[in-house]
Amino acid sequence: MNESGRELPSRASVVIIGGGAMGVSSAYALAAAGVRDVVLVDKGPLGSGSTSKAAGGVRAQFSDRVNIELAVRSLETFDAFAERFGQEIDLHKPGYLFLLDTPAAVAEFEKNVAIQNDLGVPSRMISLREAAELSPLVDTEGLLGAAYSPTDGHCTPESVVLGYAGAARRLGARLLPNCAATGVETVDGRITAVLTEGGRIETDTVVCAAGAWSAPVGAWVGVDLPVTPLRRQVLVTEPVPDLPPTAFTIDFGTTFYFHREGPGLLLGMSDPDETPGFKLDRSDAWLPRLGEAMARRAPALMETGIATGWAGLYEVTPDHNALIGVAPEVDRFIYATGFSGHGFLMSPAVGEVVRDLYLGREPFVDVSGFDARRFALAGARPELNIV
Repeated sequence: MNESGRELPSRASVVIIGGGAMGVSSAYALAAAGVRDVVLVDKGPLGSGSTSKAAGGVRAQFSDRVNIELAVRSLETFDAFAERFGQEIDLHKPGYLFLLDTPAAVAEFEKNVAIQNDLGVPSRMISLREAAELSPLVDTEGLLGAAYSPTDGHCTPESVVLGYAGAARRLGARLLPNCAATGVETVDGRITAVLTEGGRIETDTVVCAAGAWSAPVGAWVGVDLPVTPLRRQVLVTEPVPDLPPTAFTIDFGTTFYFHREGPGLLLGMSDPDETPGFKLDRSDAWLPRLGEAMARRAPALMETGIATGWAGLYEVTPDHNALIGVAPEVDRFIYATGFSGHGFLMSPAVGEVVRDLYLGREPFVDVSGFDARRFALAGARPELNIV
């Protein structure tokens, strides 16, 4: 019996480790495909890991074709989410605006926009005047260009988890929060069980959707999942008087970003001095650099107070691209992790991919380039549009 007092199933067709957006999306997709005895375990409440700390951005402006295809499919699901799952996710689509301040960035985004357009994404390069209209708080001095897509936006990650979890349970999946996995049993290269704090679950298939905690899960079965936890911090301002409609704005050169959050703004930025580790406390060390970026790019925000903030974990891989595949080292170990900050937004599509990998079907997109072994084979696949 686990901490929530529920009986632990003795057997499962598949055990998913990780109850964030990726895990619950996979559980739903498997159950909807008719897979019986789907079980998901998580060490805490569902969505309480990186998902609940995400900024909630959903976009299709990537540089890698597969990422664009995964994002497009996911955006379609987010658009129809309330209708399909009976769960409002507070989806807003003011578009994503990337601000570019070097010739190299402009050239790269021009190339990326062409790929995105080829895949049906209505992104485009825009003038600085239009950028200022889309994001009135921005000072365009020093910028050389901008890219914008009107179908991008943001929604509430916890609501997406609720929607998938409810749908998965209605289809017979067993979701067990507060029941940490502690190991995976194997015999002669085959999975035989998942060990948890609440007991042993016999199974021949494991899905690792453990996000920043994936490396040790892979190690249980001898699979190298090169995922590093890296703290990222988010702040929410006090109400901004007369706040105009504002695109989700990213100053690409500094990674400073902001979007509307109720009567204020949610904002964040990467910290190049951040060191790897499972750090979830807030630190002030990044604030001077954030202040510099704000003063240059959105000076009006310097007068706005901070109401709250939090820290979460990115699950970073060496090339900032995902790890998706079926491990050859052990039979029936599927992984979907390492999204380097865009796992939440791709979770609907990746759940479908996990389902197809489990069923031995061809996924709607070729994810073979995301095989975790690519680094050993010198085949890194860099995703450039990471903030």
